[in-house]
Amino acid sequence: MQTKKNEILVGTFLLVSLSAILFLCLKVSGLGPSLTTPRWKLYATFDNVGNLKTGSPVKTGGVVIGRVTNITLDPNNYAPKVQMEIENQYNNIPNTSSLAIRTSGLLGEQYLALNIGFSDPDLGTNILKDGETIQDTKSTIILEDIIGQFLYKNDNANNKHRFSIADIANPEKSKTSASN
Repeated sequence: MQTKKNEILVGTFLLVSLSAILFLCLKVSGLGPSLTTPRWKLYATFDNVGNLKTGSPVKTGGVVIGRVTNITLDPNNYAPKVQMEIENQYNNIPNTSSLAIRTSGLLGEQYLALNIGFSDPDLGTNILKDGETIQDTKSTIILEDIIGQFLYKNDNANNKHRFSIADIANPEKSKTSASN
């Protein structure tokens, strides 16, 4: 009887310990549900979200103010639509603000950088409300495209230099081709 009671106590202790560790891991990583911080939703549509993932941070000035909660395709134009949850204390975001997908470091995680716009009621600017969409977005920069552009430009530059070196080496030939 005593052994059965000990087994139940040890099992209960392990279950509570594992639950506490899981809760702490989710809390520290910021992926778990926020039980205490009220949030509001914003949306944004991009041309390309790259490796942006659900749970990625939304930052302004390097400070995390929210998280990406969902990424779907807009059924009308098949553009990626990102849903974010922003903490309620940051509920004064003008509709002139912009969002850009950035990368932490060279190969780090991607996050949304919120650039706060100006707010002037005389010019017709408003404060974004729960469920509204940020219109001004900048998609991610794809590293492979940049490398390809660099290599292509470099190849053209090398061909121009080869042609000019050939002209210098044989000036008579370049004069006759220039006169034609």
